[in-house]
Amino acid sequence: MQIHGPSQVHGPQGIQGPQGSRPVGKAQPATPTAKADRVDISPAAEAAASAAEGDIRADLVSRVKSEIASGMYETPEKLDAALDGFLNELV
Repeated sequence: MQIHGPSQVHGPQGIQGPQGSRPVGKAQPATPTAKADRVDISPAAEAAASAAEGDIRADLVSRVKSEIASGMYETPEKLDAALDGFLNELV
């Protein structure tokens, strides 16, 4: 497309730009010193992956799910222990 000022816009142009077509040469072989991709996994991600793959205590999971559903999971003792642990991490 050629634009000559704000009021003179010419129609579509061909795909071949002003440089014309160039012959395609042979592809260059990959150099033996090319770097490979690398992935770094954080310790937290490794822990999460191992927890997902690890042994799941189905009996404990089902017991906790049923306690949560019945409203019996959150006891004052558990909340106090959780709050104490949280406060110890802050200090």
